[in-house]
Order: sequence, then C-alpha cells, then structure tokens
Amino acid sequence: MTETALKDLGNSIAERLENEVTSSNVAFGELTLTARAEHIQKVLTFLRDDPDCFFKQLIDVCGADYPERVKRFDVVYHLLSLEFNQRIRVKVETDEDTPVPSVIDVFPSAGWFEREAWDMYGIFFSGHPDLRRMLTDYGFQGHPLRKDFPVSGYVEVRYSEEEKRVVYEPLKLPQENRNFDFLSPWETAKYILPGDEKADAAAKEGK
Repeated sequence: MTETALKDLGNSIAERLENEVTSSNVAFGELTLTARAEHIQKVLTFLRDDPDCFFKQLIDVCGADYPERVKRFDVVYHLLSLEFNQRIRVKVETDEDTPVPSVIDVFPSAGWFEREAWDMYGIFFSGHPDLRRMLTDYGFQGHPLRKDFPVSGYVEVRYSEEEKRVVYEPLKLPQENRNFDFLSPWETAKYILPGDEKADAAAKEGK
C-alpha cells in the first residue's frame, strides 16, 4: 500500500472514530493511530470488523516507558490484515496508576501479551482474568523494563545447598565499581603507569 493510501486509510479511520482516535500518522511506510486508552476496545473492534480494514490478527501488545511524561507508558498494539496484506499500529497512553481496558474479549491472544506488559512495566489491564507475573518470579520486586529500574536489580536468587531451597538475598556486587579517568596515557596522564618505572629511571640517568 502506498504512503498516500495509508494516509487516506488513517484519515478515514480517524474521521469515523473521531471521539476515540486522536491522531493518525504515516512514517517509514507504516500507519500509526493514537487512541484514547478508555476506548481501545472499541477501536480494535472496529479495525477487526470494518470491511475496509479487516485487521483480524493481533501480532503483539507491548509497552514503552517515557519517565519524563505525566503519562509515562505507551501501550502499543500491532495488527495484521491478511485480507489487504497490511499492518497497523495503535498506541494509547497511561500512567502508573490508571488501568487500560483489557482487549481479551476482542483478541483472546492478548492475554499473555498483557501479562508480559504488566510484568515488565507494571501496566495494569482492567478486566484481565489472570493478570500475574509471567517472566519473573512471584516474589520479584519491581518491573525490569522501566527506565528507572536498576540494571543490577534489587535481589539475587540462588540455590542454597545448606537450606536445600532457592533463597533471595540483597544484591552484593562481587567487585567494587572501578573509576576510569579516560585520559590518554601517552599524552595527558601525569602519573607513571604500572610497569613504566624502569623507563622513567633510565630517562633520568640519561640512558
């Protein structure tokens, strides 16, 4: 589908869902709609059933984190139309406390995708029948794909031979953080590098 055709499709959808879709954009040959989170079920139902769309396959539901925004999370839905060999992306925004309606009733395959978004980002989906962690452990603290989640995590998990079970312990780094001055030792370093003591002594003796 040409860029002009994509723009026409996006504008048509936005006009017919003027209260639910806030914007339509085409970039890099892909059509993206931005919708109001509370109306996501209606938007996806329209895209699935409308004869000009027929986006009948939900490919993915994922999250994206933008901590500088008040509504820090995007929930992104990727759909595929086999009828027209076309893809579309739908985005909604939400914050840490406001749930997004689950779309399981529209696309049953959304169940595991929404669980993953909850596990990784902490995005809550209202109406989900089994919203629990999927990739992390039941006792895991935090949500690993948030931008403010520490790379090293909070705890480490290991099997204890003494207790014969898996135990959780506060994270302990086996090596202290190293500081690097990033100076070139050949030009700007004002100190003698390890191993250069003999060369420095020979220079002083005039050898």
